[in-house]
Amino acid sequence: MAVRKLKPTTPGQRHKVIGVFDDITKRTPEKSLTVGKRSTGGRNNEGHLTARYRGGGHRRKLRLIDFKRNKDGVPAVVKAIEYDPNRSARIALLYYADGYKAYIIAPNGLEVGATIESGENVAPEVGNALPLNKIPVGTLIHNIELRPGQGAAMARAAGTFAQLTSREGNYAIIKLPSGETRKVLATCKATVGVVGNSDHALEQSGKAGRSRWLGRRPHNRGVVMNPVDHPMGGGEGRQSGGHPRNRNGLYAKGLKTRAPKKQSSKYIIERRKK
Repeated sequence: MAVRKLKPTTPGQRHKVIGVFDDITKRTPEKSLTVGKRSTGGRNNEGHLTARYRGGGHRRKLRLIDFKRNKDGVPAVVKAIEYDPNRSARIALLYYADGYKAYIIAPNGLEVGATIESGENVAPEVGNALPLNKIPVGTLIHNIELRPGQGAAMARAAGTFAQLTSREGNYAIIKLPSGETRKVLATCKATVGVVGNSDHALEQSGKAGRSRWLGRRPHNRGVVMNPVDHPMGGGEGRQSGGHPRNRNGLYAKGLKTRAPKKQSSKYIIERRKK
């Protein structure tokens, strides 16, 4: 995976840095693993606008990703590496030996034709999914479950990974991409390797129109609003003082938003770095 910087022949290309699609081997998705995706425009089921600055964008189809990896003991062959408009990572199309097809998040280094498996008696190689108690300490992992059988919830974006640092009884200690260190049940599954498309962080849109293609509408600041619309609005002349707050009056910078009595806090050993 690499990025491509264009010559500044137009203002929109002056700062544009886009990814190349050399790793993509199949242009159209597997029809049996795609469903339509409706655009909400930030509206809820009553039609009320609950998320601002959303709407428009290119039509998409959802790819059904297998985050549970519960086909234990059945080997699968990687048939294709595909683009997914719903996530930053690439996805891999698997053909299992029993005829089952599935999409997974493509780890870095996974090639077409490779064989991957899941289960307890599987070698800890790139792309294989196995419980944390079967993965060697120090291994880089992604697609980590929070509860056994729930499906992967952590370290799923392009270029991200966590590290299995140690074990304590029934728990495995992992260091997450945010810097947080926490305990996870050792029976939870994780996939070995780093999520692919790591150069996604180097991309720059270059123009506002690319944001519109992604369904992001223009975002206006609170300080330019009136006091009736935002706590930071109003003032004679150009005023931008006061404590940064969101639309509801809560501090926008530095305030801890995690519930202080959240049950899962006892599993966090070290909070993420600021």
